[in-house]
Amino acid sequence: MTEGNIAGGHKATINNPKVSEEAKQHSREVLENENFEYQTGDKGDKNPNNVAGGLKATVKNPRVSDEAKQNAQERLNEMESS
Repeated sequence: MTEGNIAGGHKATINNPKVSEEAKQHSREVLENENFEYQTGDKGDKNPNNVAGGLKATVKNPRVSDEAKQNAQERLNEMESS
């Protein structure tokens, strides 16, 4: 198992709503202590075409709430205007 796989598993644990807070804290500590590159939130290095594709999929998905669709559409409009 590579270092990236290990770090990815711990990042998934932190973001999984079904995981206990204790397990999340353990994963945070492992990532910090092992000097893994750990960042939360948007790193700013996402491919804009992939982001736009995900937003378009959200807008067309019948299982997504109207509020989420509206938010996705607003973000798409912002991307297109910049």
